[in-house]
Amino acid sequence: MSGVSPLPDRFIVAIDGPAGSGKSTLAKLLAQKIGAVTLDTGAMYRAVTAKALDMGIDVADEKAVGEIAGSINIEFVNDNHGQKIIVDGVDCTTRIRQTDVNDSVSTVAAHSQVRNRMVNLQRETGSNTRTVVEGRDIGTAVFPDAMYKFFLVADEAVRAERRLKQMEQAGTPTAREQVQKNISRRDRLDSSRADSPLAKAPGALEIDTSNMNIDEVLQTMLDFMVYRSAE
Repeated sequence: MSGVSPLPDRFIVAIDGPAGSGKSTLAKLLAQKIGAVTLDTGAMYRAVTAKALDMGIDVADEKAVGEIAGSINIEFVNDNHGQKIIVDGVDCTTRIRQTDVNDSVSTVAAHSQVRNRMVNLQRETGSNTRTVVEGRDIGTAVFPDAMYKFFLVADEAVRAERRLKQMEQAGTPTAREQVQKNISRRDRLDSSRADSPLAKAPGALEIDTSNMNIDEVLQTMLDFMVYRSAE
């Protein structure tokens, strides 16, 4: 792809897929390539989860967790070290990636009160410019009219290995078996929840990233966007 001139000035890119499929990494790289901002919706649900856990609230209590979601203030801040997430004035970039949050975020994300609040925040944040949004229900529920939609998948073992490396880099090493068990559990919960389950959106390009490197996946996405814009 030579430049980004074929693309319009304002649009949404929706990237969905299960845990460890490469959504976050590719969202950031794609946004840099096309001059867009990145909205990490998963981090928003993790922020609510971390807040609930730190307050000693049962993450299965939808009313209590919904109240947190209703009042929480979430900001994404870019600096020389990348993007940080600030929750009620506190830097929670590392906190939201810790094991207890990993284990509980799917339960929190299944609560309708939480999802409704987060979806409204996501729509407010992502509607005014070129925005790359990644999550599990972006193309189906949050931005069903997104101009470009992708659904990333990968073998479970590959996804577990990626998540293991991510956690090690974040300073929270975990046993491989526990990581894979968590991946399987999240797949099951995310795909079977009643409210906005994980699913491939109509018109989305599905990309199996199991045997592709980051550059190959990124180029596939860019080529699809140019092709779609030319239609």
